[in-house]
Amino acid sequence: MSDSDSRKDLRMPEGDEVFAVVTDMLGANRVKVRCMDGEERTARIPGRMQKRIWIREDDVVLVEPWDWQEEKGDIAWRYEKQDADQLRREGHIQ
Repeated sequence: MSDSDSRKDLRMPEGDEVFAVVTDMLGANRVKVRCMDGEERTARIPGRMQKRIWIREDDVVLVEPWDWQEEKGDIAWRYEKQDADQLRREGHIQ
């Protein structure tokens, strides 16, 4: 299996979404994230993800910043570990 066979088409940021890495679990469905645009944000885990997708520290996620409060946002997507490794290899995240 060559490297090109193992490459998946991953969900990429749409609109104003940015890649982020979870740095801290705050409780009450909130996490601290370090976004790739240089911002530290408090991100909310939306209800549709709360019981289905477990988010842990060091997970790579997509965050959609709020229009009215730039330092906060919603988590739109969580990448699996192998998908996050692929994003790092391709240079999308550090």
